[in-house]
Amino acid sequence: MDRRSFEFNYENNILFCDPALTADVRQRQREYITRSNPVDPETVTNWPMTRRLWNNTIAMPGPLL
Repeated sequence: MDRRSFEFNYENNILFCDPALTADVRQRQREYITRSNPVDPETVTNWPMTRRLWNNTIAMPGPLL
């Protein structure tokens, strides 16, 4: 495990070997992707400063919640 990644990005890793669990995790990932909204660099560039500040403010404590 990369300590810096864990400490700075609140990253967690797990290794498991179970075909049923793997299928469930992959299905959940597909659902997340299906419900997600793509964001391209041009869209982010056009966000007003207030939105950028809000997003950054919320992102800081997010991993702690």
